[in-house]
Amino acid sequence: MKTNAKEFDEIARTIFWPLYPVVAGQMLARCGRSAGACLDIGCGGGYLGLELARRSLFHLRMLDQSSQMLEIAQANLTASGLSGRGEVILAGVEAMPLPEASIDLAISRGSIFFWPDLATAFKEIWRVLAPGGLAQVGGGFGSAAIREAIGDKMRARNGGDDKWRAMVRRNLGPETRQKFTEALDEAGVAGAEIIDSEEEGLWVVLRKPA
Repeated sequence: MKTNAKEFDEIARTIFWPLYPVVAGQMLARCGRSAGACLDIGCGGGYLGLELARRSLFHLRMLDQSSQMLEIAQANLTASGLSGRGEVILAGVEAMPLPEASIDLAISRGSIFFWPDLATAFKEIWRVLAPGGLAQVGGGFGSAAIREAIGDKMRARNGGDDKWRAMVRRNLGPETRQKFTEALDEAGVAGAEIIDSEEEGLWVVLRKPA
């Protein structure tokens, strides 16, 4: 997928910013821990991972296949004062250069809709999860109210065109959930949970037994 890194980052930084604290809080609550190794897959500018790191003691690994996005993520990591417990990794989700059982919390918001091979991605996430680890990957905005507020701003940005809301409905709709279910079955990942909520969004949650 080709993206304009600067435009993508500007939208993430200015329009999407209200969702990061809420989603990070939901992820930490679901994880039930506040330290360890956290992997932000398809991190973009790193805003979700950095918000999570600010609220915890996790060491953050930000992974993206775009070198341009990682330059932005690295700059944000440095500016946040968290560079002592964070790093960037250039790679895709299907082949992550990480040891087996090395990640306590794997997160990803928004990038899953562009993964070309969901089953391979789920297998790879499962491989890097440590015993007792959790992964939450998918899409959501923290609440329906935040999603609608962002939708209003995106419509204004697009000159009154509501194409962004149509994309979100498609991404978070039943066809996508079915794709997730089929890919999880193909991957053979045991105990996966799908969260499909008007408030939280559509997420795949993987919990590795301790």
